[in-house]
Amino acid sequence: MSALRRFVDKIKPPFEKGGKLHMFLSTFEAFETFLFVPDKVTTGRVHIRDANDMKRTMIIVVVAMVPALLFGIWNTGFHHFQAMGIDAGFWQMVWFGFLKIFPIIVVSYVVGLGIEFAFAQMRGHEVNEGFLVSGMLIPLVMPADVPLWMVAVATVFAVVIGKEVFGGTGMNILNPALTARAFLFFAYPSQMSGDKVWIPGLVDGTGVIDGYSGSTILGQAAQNTSTFVNGLGETYTAWDMFLGTIPGSIGETSTIAILLGALFLIFTGIASWKIIFSVFAGGAVMGLLLNLFAVNEFMAIPSWHHLLLGGFAFGAVFMATDPVSASQTERGKWIYGFLIGFLAILIRVLNPAYPEGVMLAILLMNVFAPLIDHYVVEANIRRRLKRAKVTAN
Repeated sequence: MSALRRFVDKIKPPFEKGGKLHMFLSTFEAFETFLFVPDKVTTGRVHIRDANDMKRTMIIVVVAMVPALLFGIWNTGFHHFQAMGIDAGFWQMVWFGFLKIFPIIVVSYVVGLGIEFAFAQMRGHEVNEGFLVSGMLIPLVMPADVPLWMVAVATVFAVVIGKEVFGGTGMNILNPALTARAFLFFAYPSQMSGDKVWIPGLVDGTGVIDGYSGSTILGQAAQNTSTFVNGLGETYTAWDMFLGTIPGSIGETSTIAILLGALFLIFTGIASWKIIFSVFAGGAVMGLLLNLFAVNEFMAIPSWHHLLLGGFAFGAVFMATDPVSASQTERGKWIYGFLIGFLAILIRVLNPAYPEGVMLAILLMNVFAPLIDHYVVEANIRRRLKRAKVTAN
């Protein structure tokens, strides 16, 4: 590492102020801080000093997503070979899934970081580390067979419209990864929903065994059926839903993998357990209410099943807890999370055109998060004023 440090110091002068390559200082500093811990420190007395800087925080979130990513890689291969009727081995499934998913991750990071670097250069600012997380979230909320050009277009939309127009990292009001997912859903709905779309490499049906269907459980539930089956007609169990051996977006199917990431984020203090818990609580309450007034099979689905299906768990752990777009006050976090879970199941069940709901619920509450915090703060002020004793002079 000392040799690398000397090499970086040797090529640094041209990028500093007055150097021929000063215009690329932001880009150089981004690579330097990626390799080494920055040597800049605060000098004022009002700052809280901590070893956990922004880069380390972002990396911790990426590490927390690794279990969901690894399972998504295996699950992609599993469903491909199941649809083909081939009895493949574990590593064969993993290799196929890796070949399908790795290019999506590469496109997401190359396009997103390219835009981040360009905006940093134009503004003369440092490159923010925020896209380290968004660059991984975007692939994980996509189907495994999404065209790479769609990933690129969605990433451009998410970074430029969802973040940079508001001032960059820390200023966005919407979760960038969900902004990318919403853009694709409304711009290319035929590519983001349907039966074969969840089975990579088989969009045209070539090689699929007779009678195979790759529709998701939520897609089946929207047709008011009480029995959920896989592509071979075998009934899905609650364990299948919890483990994640069901069709869906790359990182959203395995609840157990997502919960492992949640425990890691809570243990490290990166994510708010209040938001995660309240999202699940809100979803359970809405599910129970629908069970009480069930008039069709979708409303009669057990409330706890909703917590295992679709992107509910992934949204609760990795999307709703975004520290920029979520509520900041402690009481506001409870309200914010509960409403996300409540609205997600409400939209999922009562909107026949969109049997999911988590994405729209989180984006909606991203918009209302500042309002929630405002009223929480105002309520605290009024409560303290009532307790204050005013002494007349």
